[in-house]
Amino acid sequence: MRIRRLLVGTAVAAAMAGAAVAPAQASPLSAEITAADINPAAGTFTTVPESDLSTLGAGDGTPAGAVAWFKAKMGSTAYQGLCEKAVENAYGVTGVWASANAHWNGASPKHTDGSRPPKGAFVYWNISQWGHVGIADGNGGIYASSIGGKIGHASSVNYFNNYRGWTPAAVPHQ
Repeated sequence: MRIRRLLVGTAVAAAMAGAAVAPAQASPLSAEITAADINPAAGTFTTVPESDLSTLGAGDGTPAGAVAWFKAKMGSTAYQGLCEKAVENAYGVTGVWASANAHWNGASPKHTDGSRPPKGAFVYWNISQWGHVGIADGNGGIYASSIGGKIGHASSVNYFNNYRGWTPAAVPHQ
């Protein structure tokens, strides 16, 4: 037991000490530490085996479940800067798209006509090099990370600037 703790501690210290963050090379206990764990902006997220989804507190794969997931996380800062991961987790998956922009570019059909997104639809904004994504509440509002610095609700898709549009509610996939 002492050896395992030492290996994990050594891997974490080594990963944090370097200027360029790289995945740890050690025992199976530390093999799960990635660059994204230490600096989320440093990498993309890998797919988690379906059997591990419960560890994420993931949603059930339905539009209602995605909205319920966001409601349960209201006020959390855990997904600050990780909007794509949040919407994927709300649908019970992770690691599908590297960013909100990648999701927007890869998803279809795109609705840019100003129509009201249905409950659970993905809503997108062009507000950074990675974009931003949230989940529609079905009443013209949205749930997203970065609302007042945390997961929250806004009454309009225009809460953020540069609204792009929406894509249908579905479990994210490529």
